[in-house]
Amino acid sequence: MNTFDPIRLEVLRNALEATAQEMGSVLKHTAFSPNIKERMDASCAIFTADAELVAQAEHVPVHLGSMLRAVGPTLECTGHLDEGDVVITNDPYIGGAHLPDITLIAPVFIEGQRVAYVASRAHHSDVGGMEPGSMPGRSTEIFQEGIIIPPVRLHRAGVLQKDILEMILSNVRTPDERRGDLNAQLAALKIGERRMYELAERFTGGVLVEGLNDILDYTERRMRARMAELPKGIWYAEDCLDSDGSSDDPVWIRVKITLDEGEIAFDFTGTSPAVRGNVNAVAPMCWSSIFYSLKLLTDASLPPNAGVLRPVRVHIPKGSFLDAQRPAAVCAGNTETTQRIADTVLRGFAQIAPERIAAASNGTMNLLSIGGIDPRSGRPYTYIETTGGGQGGRPMGPGMSGVHANMSNTYNTPIESLEISYPLRCTRYELRTGSGGEGQHRGGDGVIRAIEIVGHDARVSLQTDRRRFAPYGLHGGTDGLSGQNWVTDSDGLTRAGPPKGSLSLSDGEGVVLETPGGGGWGPSATHDKAAS
Repeated sequence: MNTFDPIRLEVLRNALEATAQEMGSVLKHTAFSPNIKERMDASCAIFTADAELVAQAEHVPVHLGSMLRAVGPTLECTGHLDEGDVVITNDPYIGGAHLPDITLIAPVFIEGQRVAYVASRAHHSDVGGMEPGSMPGRSTEIFQEGIIIPPVRLHRAGVLQKDILEMILSNVRTPDERRGDLNAQLAALKIGERRMYELAERFTGGVLVEGLNDILDYTERRMRARMAELPKGIWYAEDCLDSDGSSDDPVWIRVKITLDEGEIAFDFTGTSPAVRGNVNAVAPMCWSSIFYSLKLLTDASLPPNAGVLRPVRVHIPKGSFLDAQRPAAVCAGNTETTQRIADTVLRGFAQIAPERIAAASNGTMNLLSIGGIDPRSGRPYTYIETTGGGQGGRPMGPGMSGVHANMSNTYNTPIESLEISYPLRCTRYELRTGSGGEGQHRGGDGVIRAIEIVGHDARVSLQTDRRRFAPYGLHGGTDGLSGQNWVTDSDGLTRAGPPKGSLSLSDGEGVVLETPGGGGWGPSATHDKAAS
């Protein structure tokens, strides 16, 4: 029996989502690093007392979907949390991401009863490791990617555990920036707690808890109803990453999708085994991509919470690169593999509901990280950025150009901010005209972004994909153009750059990313006939 009538339930649901949105705004406006305050590479969410995701803001899909499956295991490691405790972790095998994504979780107590948890996850520009930015192009074990923070209490009964914080800051290149970003995450938790207290004044603690669970039940009912409208059957799809960065062999994702009686199952049998390079993904990454893709298949207005996944079953074969085990390298599992999982699942969904699913978007986060000693201050710096590309052509119209798509939802770093914050110069930033696939609805174009080193020696890391296998078109549309990376010397000469790798550059040298365009949707002849 539901405690809330539909109107009160909707009021509560929207209040929770507004709270998560406000948490994100506080995080963005109090952060130190351009990666968070400009790009908003961070996410905030609210969980029930049983650690089920109940509300999230429209932040980064790869963060939120993975937190959905990772907060519970994190809290199992810490045991009971008291009022004023704050847990910190970045352990991928528990927290479900990669090391730069640091997660903070705090319980919310109302009159002595734990009613919820609030959480923030932010991508920190450096957490140590073999390369500045902690996203090495060719790491082969987790220890090369940075400091591992198991689930521990950063605050205990409201008191900062200074030894824990100093241990973390002693293992990163930019400790002052990390301290500032962690404080911003704590501020986001505080505003989340405050808004939950205010909600408890409107709905007493016990009723509030029941209302949170009612929201999940409501979402589950809607999800099952939408899936019941889809055809029953079995569908297959496959796609691949260009390589793992360690060898040139493609890394395959294969999925069998079964729809039956309002439930859906995903079986990834046939997927490539674990690899030496860093595209291995922990299991919550897979759930994250499925969570995102299901919203596209069913109903975009579905509340984005754990109720969406209640009718879902997922089988990830042990030993596959989608179920990474310690100490596998995993930093690109977040940025690249999640994109390809989404591409593969959506390719299967295009057979189920062709009128709803777009062609492949650029399919990579085009990650670039640069670090060295800033000659202006004599202090270390780390710059990190994901770059947008073309969105796939859609059933309702052409894809957008120069955007982050699918598992990434970040902004870009404005050129002015980049050049003020770092000893770098942006020499080119424009659309890559003609890179989108042709079709009834054309794919969006990628971008060209060139960064030059100014006055010092730097280390540069690239993690990119779709440089070999292009984003696919659908229903007669052509593929988008694959991407390219270039390295320029101080004389302006250009040579091919690695899709995945790290290198040293000096003053006047630089790197150029040409990102993929989206695939086209539908045959061009249909478009031509309509135009005539």
